Amino acid sequence: MSGRGTPHLPSQGGALGTAAPFYPKLGDLARDTSRDGEIGVVIELPGEGRNTYHLVLPGGGDRWSAPNDGNTLRPVHPQVTHITPHKRDLTYDSRAEHGGLPVTVHFDDGGTTESLLVLDPGQMELFAYQVGRVLEMRDNDRGGLL
Repeated sequence: MSGRGTPHLPSQGGALGTAAPFYPKLGDLARDTSRDGEIGVVIELPGEGRNTYHLVLPGGGDRWSAPNDGNTLRPVHPQVTHITPHKRDLTYDSRAEHGGLPVTVHFDDGGTTESLLVLDPGQMELFAYQVGRVLEMRDNDRGGLL
């Protein structure tokens, strides 16, 4: 132990929040909360004569500064591009009456993560109907049932 207590109340000097500070690197995308969440590319870091981060709109345009502690900057997380089902069997939780479809979530930066699409009974019925419709459209496009 460090021997130093961690304050739990703002009046004791501790900052609320559990997220680690965000210190962007050159070329990172950052969302600036002081500019209504505008996204910029970090083009200069604090240090060596600069006391602020410098950002520019992606693709060029307006440039602006953000405080050197990065307290107005937030990371820009990759966006989901699509989701694909795994080639594994579904699960069904009879107690919760939920079905589970293992899926892979694909992001625009090329990353993926595994997840589970959880469906309640109404969603399972709708999903079954929608998949059936897609199969009908495919068959019609191919000139009828094969």
